[in-house]
Amino acid sequence: MKIGLNTDSLGALSLEATLDTAADLGLDTVEFGLGGWSSAPHLDIAELLGSAPARDRLAGMLRERGLAISALNASGNPLHPGAIGPADAKLAHDAVELAKLLGVSRVIMMSGLPGGGPEEKTPNWITSSWPLEAMEIVEWQWAERVIPFWRELARAGEAAGVRFCVENHGRQCVYNIESYFRLREAIGPAVGMNFDPSHLIWMGGDPVAAIEVLGAEHIYHFHGKDTRIEPEARVNGTLDVKHVTPVVGRTWNFVPLGHGLSRRGWLEVVMALRAAGYDDVISIENEDYTLETRAAIGESVDTLRFAIAETERRRAG
Repeated sequence: MKIGLNTDSLGALSLEATLDTAADLGLDTVEFGLGGWSSAPHLDIAELLGSAPARDRLAGMLRERGLAISALNASGNPLHPGAIGPADAKLAHDAVELAKLLGVSRVIMMSGLPGGGPEEKTPNWITSSWPLEAMEIVEWQWAERVIPFWRELARAGEAAGVRFCVENHGRQCVYNIESYFRLREAIGPAVGMNFDPSHLIWMGGDPVAAIEVLGAEHIYHFHGKDTRIEPEARVNGTLDVKHVTPVVGRTWNFVPLGHGLSRRGWLEVVMALRAAGYDDVISIENEDYTLETRAAIGESVDTLRFAIAETERRRAG
């Protein structure tokens, strides 16, 4: 099993410094954000699409440090009913083209979230079947927006030899395992999951149980990201509209691996992945606001190294 890094975690550093850090940590892969929700701190997608020398330079920088690209990340909301939607949809198609040029087989995306009807101007995330119009909204979103978009994008991905890794994220139509299976059933194996346990945790799910249901057939990429449920959740639950900072007073927070689930909990996650047949990258995505960034990433790396080594020891013994 490999350990990687979503380079947005080191967005304040240059590309060279970020790759040096990944190499110094002994990582195997990197995952680059290209736009959308990412500020794309390290790659210029337009430059790379238009310049073979720029692509060659990137390949050389990676090769010199013993790194590979696990995935390109085009996360955003391609179904947004405003101007964001078309821009993020274009980014997805551009990401497919760049992945083909770079020899990368995976593009990470969000499923998208449209409005609740043809006249709505903002995305509408339905989290309850009541009042009853909520169920009508969900069906309209999937029939009129989600499935048509993904059928078209899947064709582009298949033509380029690229698979889509859809992340389970709040305020998206695919936010849990059940909603992922709905998309997979409609689209087919062009889409799998970028399984991110942190989002499932704050929504009350169990990553190990989800991995056991999914199996390696459906997990195309995996994010190493943790969530700590805070004491305030006992009073207010985990639906929290407060900003991610300050962390004090929130009902949950993203934290380094081992600070939400314990190290033993991450051992259980890695053991479940290996038992399910997944023996690929775990890409650390650090959005912790409690520790210095390099230290937080280092703790996540240490937790994964412990979990991977112990998993392999147990499998061998």
